[in-house]
Amino acid sequence: SGCYWGGAETFAFKQYFPRSEGVQIAPLTMKISSAFIAASAIVSTVSGFSTVSPLRRSKCAAATRPLHMSVEEMEMVTLDCEERMDKTMSNLADNLLTIRTGRANANMLDRVEADYYGAMTPINQMATISVPSSQQLQISPFDKSSLVDIEKAIIYSGLGFTPNNDGNVLRINIPQLTEDRRKELLKQCKSIGEEAKVAIRNIRRDGVDSIKKMEKAGDLGEDQALDGIDEIQKATDKHVKQVDESVSKKEKEVTTL
Repeated sequence: SGCYWGGAETFAFKQYFPRSEGVQIAPLTMKISSAFIAASAIVSTVSGFSTVSPLRRSKCAAATRPLHMSVEEMEMVTLDCEERMDKTMSNLADNLLTIRTGRANANMLDRVEADYYGAMTPINQMATISVPSSQQLQISPFDKSSLVDIEKAIIYSGLGFTPNNDGNVLRINIPQLTEDRRKELLKQCKSIGEEAKVAIRNIRRDGVDSIKKMEKAGDLGEDQALDGIDEIQKATDKHVKQVDESVSKKEKEVTTL
């Protein structure tokens, strides 16, 4: 549907299909079905000339284009959105692990980087980090010459740690959290959670924009586009809820004495 013939096209159609007299044809324009589009193609092949202008042919082709390939592309878009949201959740978990809760945890130092021969390198790639007790971390560098650089990186990391350097290893005693420090950590938890939510919503926006472009180009029907957008919204709601749950769990750890 959506294709129109003028008088010349109508005349040619009747010449090759004389039994079409029962069809209601307006003098100047007529909206025809996809069956007439196929008939027009036959006329073009037999006669050697086209009864439909190139512009009209392109409109007809767009109107009758099979959509199954585009539906598969839409499903790939929704799948990509979900995978990217899952990756965001993984990053959220890693970031929350770096927030200390008053008990020693090797993950506390995951985001600390030190200068190693001119390149900033995570210290967990430069040393073995162990937990001798619930209140202490021990860092044993693979290269002893990097001990001082690791020590400086920890001091300036903003974590509030002061390592003890015995020339071979670093030891960090984890102090009990003060009330002010707990409040600061709770703010960090909320900030990390909001960053994750923003990332998830940006992924949603990208996916929805892709589907709308496909619909505008005629590659998707309106109902199919709405189904795809609905799937992305469900994934968004699910992951935002997971962010809230993860942050809430971490906040509970921070506030537990």
